Amino acid sequence: MSDSAIWTRNGITDTRLVRSFAYVGGKWVGGDDTATFAVTNPADGSALGAVASLSADQACAAVDAAQGAFGGWAMTLPQDRAALLRRWFDLILAHREDLARIMVLEQGKPLSEARGEIDYAASFVEYYAEEAKRPNIEGVTSHLPDAEVELWLEPVGVAALITPWNFPSAMLTRKAAAAMAAGCTVVAHPSAETPYSALALAELAERAGFPAGVFNVVTGNAAVVVEPWTQDARVRVLSFTGSTNIGQLLYRQCAGTVKKLVLELGGHAPVIVFKNADLDAAVNETIKAKFATSGQDCLGANRIYVERAIYEEFCRRFTDAVQRLTIGRGIDDPDIGPLMNEKAIRKQEEHVADALAHGATLACGGKRDALGPLFYQPTVLTDVPDAAEIMRDETFGPVAAITPFDTEEEVVARANATEYGLIAYLHCHDPRRIYRMTRALQFGMVAVNRTKVTGAPIPFGGVKQSGLGREGARRGMEEFMEIKYVCRDWA
Repeated sequence: MSDSAIWTRNGITDTRLVRSFAYVGGKWVGGDDTATFAVTNPADGSALGAVASLSADQACAAVDAAQGAFGGWAMTLPQDRAALLRRWFDLILAHREDLARIMVLEQGKPLSEARGEIDYAASFVEYYAEEAKRPNIEGVTSHLPDAEVELWLEPVGVAALITPWNFPSAMLTRKAAAAMAAGCTVVAHPSAETPYSALALAELAERAGFPAGVFNVVTGNAAVVVEPWTQDARVRVLSFTGSTNIGQLLYRQCAGTVKKLVLELGGHAPVIVFKNADLDAAVNETIKAKFATSGQDCLGANRIYVERAIYEEFCRRFTDAVQRLTIGRGIDDPDIGPLMNEKAIRKQEEHVADALAHGATLACGGKRDALGPLFYQPTVLTDVPDAAEIMRDETFGPVAAITPFDTEEEVVARANATEYGLIAYLHCHDPRRIYRMTRALQFGMVAVNRTKVTGAPIPFGGVKQSGLGREGARRGMEEFMEIKYVCRDWA
């Protein structure tokens, strides 16, 4: 259902990684009545292939497979689970270039960023291969005479994982490696816009030797596939990365079966630049925070607050740097690739028009690029008032909104005036102010004088309506485990 010539033409050497069927119970399966959906290249709209669209019954069959495999997998020795994860890690790195190019073709991100994502994805598998061996029974000082007290960490059961299109490989491994290291089995649903990356990882998991049913990838329409999982009591934990609106819907749907939830939802990150910051570094880091993944990142800078004393100079340097960014097809490795779909483009247009109507100034960009319908020019808006929509809603694209501030108290209040709380970026060289600001900012993560903060060893997540729970680190594995309390009398 996909033309291998498309993939080989774009440098993919192992075309067996390009799978068009779902992976359930150790088998590659098509949709009922051969149902499929089309996948296109956002750079030019060309067809990449058709992927199996599974039915609700088939989604339930995937849970059957995962439930059937759970008992054996949970009882597998931790070091044996670790060895399989390690083999998966080695295979991901061995096929790094092919995986990156598959991602570029279906997602559009620049090739160097895609390579970086494959490394990032692999790092979670390596980390949890090591962490799989570490959950221990914890002894507790007994509060009862002649009683021995222990706490056991045990896998929850079947884990449903719903992953987004903007990081189609890393978001899957971050969830799946943690769940499988804990002893859970997995049913995963990748975005219908980027299924090939998930299916390629399933192919490598099969080569690694995971038992049938431990790792299942179910492609198709999200509403058809995921809703049965939310209602199925055998699915004991659901992990989702995506918009806050969909996260709220899943929260409601899972209430009836009281599942554990891990929700990594929307962001609306502020960047705060004080006058004593290193201005060149602040500009460079803010460019990274805004324009990585063409701005399609929940960690992306959405509101840039600059102290008035350096405001004009920051705007000038920032705009000059943005105008030097290159635009092109991801496979040619530009700075900015295409956006994912027409809806994303319209949001950029709406936010720019609204900001200008509220009195903002267009410093550069502000329109679609001639390269194609899904290319939007990197854009800078200055003097953006708080009433503008872009200051209240995640843009998820290459549009930067800059505004001045006068006092520390003022900027804290403005930065915190949002329902989101994923990450905040701070540029400052006053240690006391850094301490005050990091305490006052209502965000799950704070980056000080840098942009890159994520990685396998850190607990990723937000507060307020940016989500529940954490991914990565030991805490990310514990999201897929329950504590069993054992009180034992030997008499």
